[in-house]
Amino acid sequence: MTKPKTENWLGVEEISKHLGVSKETIYRRLEEESIPSHRIGKLWRFKVSEVDMWVKSGKAADDLKIFKQKLGPRNR
Repeated sequence: MTKPKTENWLGVEEISKHLGVSKETIYRRLEEESIPSHRIGKLWRFKVSEVDMWVKSGKAADDLKIFKQKLGPRNR
């Protein structure tokens, strides 16, 4: 019997490259608690399938819109 393939965990740098955004953007999303993530000790880890579902669902765009509204017009 073959084992089912398990999904690898990615760190901040790898997930930022996967999404085509900066590491700072990922850290901002972590602060907002909007990106699906798991903390293991001091490290943040991400499942690509969870992050991709979050993006495809439109939650990433919705969360960004809410964040920009909180900042106000001067900080956009």
